[in-house]
Amino acid sequence: MRISTLAIYNQNISSMNRQQTEFMKISQQIASGKRIVNISDDPQAMTQAINIGQSKSVTGQFSEARVGVRNALSQEESVLNNVADMYSRAKTLLVQASSDTLSDADKTAVASELRGIYEALIGLGNTRDGNGRYLFGGHQDDSAPFVRDPSAGVVNYVGNLNVREQQVDGARLMPVGHSGDQIFRSVHSSAPYRAEVAMDNQGSLTYKGITITDSSAATFGQAFDIEFGEDASGQLQYRVNGGAWNDYNDPTVVELGGVAIELEGTPVAGDSLRLARGNDNNTDIFVAFEKALAVLENPADTASKQATQRNTLRTVMNELDNGLDNVLTVRAEVGARLNELDALDAIGGNRQLAYEQAYSDLVDLDYIEAAAQYSIRMVGLQAAQQAFVDMKGMSLFNFL
Repeated sequence: MRISTLAIYNQNISSMNRQQTEFMKISQQIASGKRIVNISDDPQAMTQAINIGQSKSVTGQFSEARVGVRNALSQEESVLNNVADMYSRAKTLLVQASSDTLSDADKTAVASELRGIYEALIGLGNTRDGNGRYLFGGHQDDSAPFVRDPSAGVVNYVGNLNVREQQVDGARLMPVGHSGDQIFRSVHSSAPYRAEVAMDNQGSLTYKGITITDSSAATFGQAFDIEFGEDASGQLQYRVNGGAWNDYNDPTVVELGGVAIELEGTPVAGDSLRLARGNDNNTDIFVAFEKALAVLENPADTASKQATQRNTLRTVMNELDNGLDNVLTVRAEVGARLNELDALDAIGGNRQLAYEQAYSDLVDLDYIEAAAQYSIRMVGLQAAQQAFVDMKGMSLFNFL
C-alpha cells in the first residue's frame, strides 16, 4: 500500500499536537496546583467542588456574623455589669437613709449621690454600640430609647420593644441584645410579694415583714388592696379588696390569701396599701428612683411624712432587689448566648475543615503523580518530534 508524503506529515503533526496538548495540560496543573483547570477536565468533580465552595462561603459569612453578634453581646454584658453595680450602690444608700439617726441634711446628701446614680442609669440606658446604634432601642436605631419628660419629671421609654436578630448558623437566628423595656422596666415573674403604701397617706401607717403562709392557697399570687376607715364610734378598721371591714389595732398582722403582712402605726380613714407580686406593682426602675428622691429631697417634718418616707424607702429597696434579679437574669441569658456562639464557632470551624478537605480531594493536584505524568508527557513529546524527523528522511528519492 502506498502512503503519501502528505499523509505522513499530517499523521506526525497530529501526534505532536496531541503530545503537546497533554504536556501543556500537565504543565498548567503543576503551575496552578489544581487537578481541574477547566470544567471540561472533570465536569462531575467540578460541579461538586462548586457546591462545596458555596457551602464554604456561607459558613464563612456565618462566622463573620457571629463576630458582630459577639461584640454586641459583650458590650451589653459590660453595661449590665455596671447597672448591677449601680443598683447595689443605690441599695446601700437607701439602707443608710432609712436610719432614724440621719438628719434631713444627711438624707439630702444621700439623695445627691442617689440622683447621680439615677442620671448615670439613664446614660447607660442610652448606650450606643460600635455602629452608632442604640444598644437598648430595639429596632429603633436613630433616637435615644429613654427620654426625660421635664414637665412630668419622669423618664419614658420610647424605643422599640422588638429586638434585632442575626442569622449565626444555618438553623439559628439569635437575638442581638435586649430592649430597654426588658432591662429597666421589667422584673422576673418569680419576684416575691412586696407592699406599696400610697404616697398621699395622711396617717403614720408603716409595714414590716411580709410572710408567705400558704403558697397553695387559692388566692395566692393575687394582688391585695388594703383600705382603712373607721366606724361610727371612731374605731379604726380595714378591709381587703373591698370586702368586709375588720377592726384595726396597732400593731396587727393582716392575714391574706397565703400571705401575711405586719402593720403598725396609726392610719387615718382613706389611707391605703397595696400588696402584690413584684411584677404586679411598679416595675420601672426609674420610677423607683424618682420615688426615693422625692421623699429624701423633702423634709420629713411630720409623722405622716416620716411614715411615708420609711415606707417608700422600704418599697424602693424591694424594687431594687427585683430589678437586680432581673438584670442578673438578663446577664445569664447574654452569657448563655456567648457560650452558644463559642460552640457554634467550634462546630463551624470543624465544618469548614471538612469542606476544605473535600474540596481539596476534588480539585487539588497530587504533585507526585503530576511529576511522573510530566516526565512521561515530555518523553512522549520528544519521541513524537524525533519520529517526525526520522520520517522526513523516508523517501524513495533517496535511493534513486
